[in-house]
Formats: sequence, structure tokens, C-alpha cells
Amino acid sequence: MSPRSALREHWPEYLIEAWGLGCFMISIGVFVTILFSPMSPIYNRVPSLTLRGVILGLALGATAIVLIHSPWGKRSGAHMNPAVTLAFLRVRKIHPWDALFYVIAQLAGGILGVILVAFVVGNLFTNPPVNYAATLPGPRGAAVAFVAEAAISFVLMATVLIFTASRRFARYTGLAIGGVVAVFIAVEFPLSGASMNPARTLASAAPGHIWRDLWVYLLAPTLGMLAAAQLLLFLRGRDALGCAKLLHPKGVRCIHCGQRATPKSVASLPAVHANSLGR
Repeated sequence: MSPRSALREHWPEYLIEAWGLGCFMISIGVFVTILFSPMSPIYNRVPSLTLRGVILGLALGATAIVLIHSPWGKRSGAHMNPAVTLAFLRVRKIHPWDALFYVIAQLAGGILGVILVAFVVGNLFTNPPVNYAATLPGPRGAAVAFVAEAAISFVLMATVLIFTASRRFARYTGLAIGGVVAVFIAVEFPLSGASMNPARTLASAAPGHIWRDLWVYLLAPTLGMLAAAQLLLFLRGRDALGCAKLLHPKGVRCIHCGQRATPKSVASLPAVHANSLGR
């Protein structure tokens, strides 16, 4: 597959990835502003930083579930994260050109989402202490943030691969991911901001020009998820792993495994697969 043919045939999935992370960043921007801006009426009503972190985790976990289970999320696979895409590339479940355009779309969508929040919400979002919802190391420093980001990203990707590979539990992948995201944001937030996503951090950093310790959030989630992919690849083998979709309904086109879209009237019939990656 050439880059031109990939763009011509798969551009809807790329736009969906941009839309997905853009929506997630809008949710982050809105909820972080509501919970952490001193000008917000919620700020004084919920004085506990821990409780605010729990609420934020629940809100963003629910957002992830909604996006993954949305019709568009089921179409692209709802990666919304370059580290997830690269992990699927490592286990050869996504074509390299699709992976590249997924990452570009995720970065663009995330940045546009933050810019939209900044335009609508204004200083409440862009000024301290919200600061474009930037993720930065906590008081324990960059080294601890790096280890924490790598660890939670490893667990998140392992969860993705285990659930998507299971015939029995694949349908619950979105719920599992939302639950993991919610718990990690609630618990790990003080250490690193619980990014788990290079594009999520870069989306806040670029408009706000907040570059401090950016390397932590570019490297740690990527290395953590690649390590999870490598471990599952070693333990199970590539053929035992699922498709590069977080949810894989029948009858919905899949550019990763070759499943073709079918009319609603026959959507329940067995899907047709093609060897689209040359496997």
C-alpha cells in the first residue's frame, strides 16, 4: 500500500482519529477548568484535591468509554493515542502508512481540541493553575513521573491487548479501558498528571508553549506500551492477538484486518476478512 492509496482509501478513519482525540481534549479542558480553576463555583465546593482527582478520573473514564463505543470509534478502532497505535504496529496489526497517518491525525485533532477550549473558555483555561490542562511532573520530579507514566501506560496497553484478543471479553474492552483510565487519573494524577498519551500532552503543550519535561510524556507512555506489546507478543504470539480495534463489531469496515462493511440487514452474518496487511 502506498501513502497515496492509504490516504485515498482510509481518510475517513484518519479523520475519526482526529475527531476522537479532539473530543477527548475538549472533555479534559472543560473538566479540568471546572474542577481546578479558582474561579469555578465547583472549586470551593470540592476543596479536597484528592476528591477532585477522583471526579476528574470518573469524567474522563466515562468520556473514553463513550468515544470507544460511538459508531465512529467502532469504525477507526478509537486509538486516540500515538503510543497505542505504535504498539499495534509493533505486533503488526496495523499497516505502517495507516499508523503514520493515525499519529498525524491524533496530534492535529488533539491540538485543535485544546485551541477550541481556549477560544471558548478563555483565561479560566489558559491561565494558572489550569494552564491549558498541561501535564507536568509532580513534586517528586521528572524521574518519578517517567517511571509512573511508563508503568500505567504498560498496564493500559496490556489491558487493551488482553481484552481485544479475548472472544469472551472483547465486547467489554471499552469499559475496561475507561475503568483503567479513571483509576489511574484518580490515583496517579499527583505524580505526573496521568497522561498515558504523548498526543494528549503535546496538545496542551503546543498552544500554551509549555515544554518543560515534555520528553517524559513523549517517551514514557510510548516505551511502556511498546513493552506491553512486546511482552504479549512473546507470551502469546501475533496470531493470538486481536485486531487493532478496541471494539470490532460485525458489519463495520475494518482497514486493519480487512473486514468489509455489510448492509444492516445482513450485519449479523459472518464478516469477510482479507489479508490487507500482507500477513
